[in-house]
Amino acid sequence: MNTAAVRFLRRLATGVDKAGARYRPYSDAALRVSVGVVFAWFGVLKFLPGVSPAEDIATRCMAVLSFGLVPADVTRPLLACMETGIGVGLITGWLLRTVLTVFFVHMAGVFAALLIAPDVVWTDGSPLIPTMEGQYIIKNIVLVAACLTVATRLPSPRHAGPRQARAGAHVPATAARTDPAGPVTFPADPVTYPADPVTDPADPVTVPAPQDGETDPGYEVLRFRS
Repeated sequence: MNTAAVRFLRRLATGVDKAGARYRPYSDAALRVSVGVVFAWFGVLKFLPGVSPAEDIATRCMAVLSFGLVPADVTRPLLACMETGIGVGLITGWLLRTVLTVFFVHMAGVFAALLIAPDVVWTDGSPLIPTMEGQYIIKNIVLVAACLTVATRLPSPRHAGPRQARAGAHVPATAARTDPAGPVTFPADPVTYPADPVTDPADPVTVPAPQDGETDPGYEVLRFRS
């Protein structure tokens, strides 16, 4: 390969690595906000009658899931408020745990449409050839995976402060493992113990002679250390 082309590819790879390193601290927030923008956008469209391509199938599925308790004219604005609220929550990070809970419940209802309305989401009843409405539903797999990633980045309620728990701010792994009672500190200077003198085992230890009244004979007893 041409030397100039090799140098260009190396510089390009180096530039990509540097750009990735700069982007990495913001990747979690970028993922969360991008999903929020998509949800808020599609939610606003549902406020306008006949604009959203998923309006008909959403109304039909809501009627089935609610056992006909939710009228069709209420379904559209209800879904619009739900999706817009989810989008705003993901963008801002407010009440993120509640927002993600509502999101996953909503996604369960969305994917239920694949079973509730097979004549609308599959071409000729084939589960391998989705219609435009079916593709509209299946692409939500990407959004579910993205929000699962966002959920795994949430700090533990035990270690996060009130603001972090509400906003879902990312806490580094080292901070998440810190004992809330505070780290254990050790003295800077090690404790020094006096050295134990080495005694020559050959040196005898002289035991004083017994006092008056003792039965032992009065002589020196030599004791050796073992």
